Amino acid sequence: MTDNKSTRPSQNATAGSQRPLRVLISGGGTGGHIFPALSIANAIEKEMPGSEILFVGAENRMEMKRVPEAGYKIIGLPVAGFDRKHLWRNFSVLIKLWKSLRLARQVVRSFKPDIAIGVGGYASGPTLKAAQRAGVPTLLQEQNSYAGVTNKLLADKAKAICVAYPGMERFFPASRIVMTGNPVRQAILRPGVSPSEAKEKLGFNPDRPLVLITGGSLGAGTLNNVMLKAIADGKAAAVDFQILWQCGAAHIARCREAVGDKLPQNIVLTDFVSDMAVAYCAADLVVARAGAGTISELELLGKPSILVPSPNVAEDHQRHNAEALADRGAADMVLDADAHKRLWTDIQTIVENPDTLMLLSENISKLALRDSDTLIVEQVRKITDR
Repeated sequence: MTDNKSTRPSQNATAGSQRPLRVLISGGGTGGHIFPALSIANAIEKEMPGSEILFVGAENRMEMKRVPEAGYKIIGLPVAGFDRKHLWRNFSVLIKLWKSLRLARQVVRSFKPDIAIGVGGYASGPTLKAAQRAGVPTLLQEQNSYAGVTNKLLADKAKAICVAYPGMERFFPASRIVMTGNPVRQAILRPGVSPSEAKEKLGFNPDRPLVLITGGSLGAGTLNNVMLKAIADGKAAAVDFQILWQCGAAHIARCREAVGDKLPQNIVLTDFVSDMAVAYCAADLVVARAGAGTISELELLGKPSILVPSPNVAEDHQRHNAEALADRGAADMVLDADAHKRLWTDIQTIVENPDTLMLLSENISKLALRDSDTLIVEQVRKITDR
């Protein structure tokens, strides 16, 4: 069990008042799970002052760093994901799962939560299962258009299931589904600059279109390979638009070596974008993977986008996410397997057509669900009768 002294206790609770609400939040593994979890926690603190919040994550995953950085206490479980390609390797995974269930029961007994919230990820399964067995009401937050296995297994006993896409009754009991959308990092919505100022801040010409290409903090090999080929073929240098290319820390050395001294002046190559609010603001077109968190941000910002779903995710959920937008004319979708043939052409065609950019922006804006964190807190109030 991993612990951290960083916490946010019930500083606003006064003597003689009702016992502070105790909230257990579990999940993580990726930013797509962690950022919504932190947004929910922040909203609970704001809307229900004095609440005591405890996170449960997976040991050695990014939540063990991100959550304490945000000021919350977190306990780590030794849980790990199943290896679906090599089933014989799952013996140790089963042992870790058994240990995690035992530790989760200890956490529930000692913390005595009034509600447990699961946002998906390895740790949410044993934690929410332990809470349900102890009679603690649970709330699930499903970010994707294709529900994850963990949430599907927990749904029958959940009091509410907060979703971001229509049609989720094919996975969950319809009577408990609440359309809230996905909570996003609020800083993303407040860049503090105009699009022209954002371009200048990033070192670009404010009068020329800008394409943001990002595979997230880890990078995306397919997107990087498309860029490397466009540069090698001379296509990237021949266009009138600019590119901010975030290749990811794991790929930066390879990309820099491959490009050498041939990087066109209209391209900035970086391993990490520290201020995504400014980058989004500056971008006329965003090329990205189709994680639920990214899509929610693009919807709220009204950003025209080309989505390239990662094929390396459970239940192929990124493709389902991207299709949900593409079917409504809210984004262009290029499958990973087709990216080497189509992606560069689609980028050039869309960014050079103002009417297409405007239509994509209008359509994706219509799908935005705002104040998702507040809507989820309303469900917490109802469930806990606060």
